[in-house]
Amino acid sequence: MRKARLLTTAALAVASASLLAPSTTVAAASTTMATAADGAGGGLEVRPGTVMPGSSVTVSTTACGSEGAASGDASAVGAGTFTLTPGAQEEKAAGEFEVPPSAQPGTYEIVAKCSGSGADGKELAGDLVVTITSTAAAREEQPVAPKGYVKTGVGGALGPDPVQTAAGVAALAVAAAGGTWLLHRRARGDRI
Repeated sequence: MRKARLLTTAALAVASASLLAPSTTVAAASTTMATAADGAGGGLEVRPGTVMPGSSVTVSTTACGSEGAASGDASAVGAGTFTLTPGAQEEKAAGEFEVPPSAQPGTYEIVAKCSGSGADGKELAGDLVVTITSTAAAREEQPVAPKGYVKTGVGGALGPDPVQTAAGVAALAVAAAGGTWLLHRRARGDRI
């Protein structure tokens, strides 16, 4: 009996460890990939990341260096090519394009290729999500706060009628005292 319990415990421990291992591996891999992308000198930043058809999108990167420019391609979403030029911010090239009104909902890859000093030919990519619903309207909606108490029928200490609450507490107290008295009599051996 003792060996069986020991083996069962060991088997459960191994099964638990194997269930936790894949999620730990995935988390470590995603952390490693994010660190590698950050260490590589940046990627392509697409702002806003979620837009409606007809919206303007700004694309920027620090990966092309301080003097570097880039040529961007948003033809996946139907916007064609655009140029990223060095801007007012240090080492940041930025450009803009407009999502066509005919764009379909989905996730599209926006790419850019660096040109100029240092990072000539470096390719960058970022994702753009096109949606039909307005993300700005969704952010502006305020949640409705509940009012009053929950009407579940169970009652409560601060319900609408304190007399009913007091009567309920008294009924519970009488029931508890009666049950205790009956158990005490039974334990003594007295018959009811």
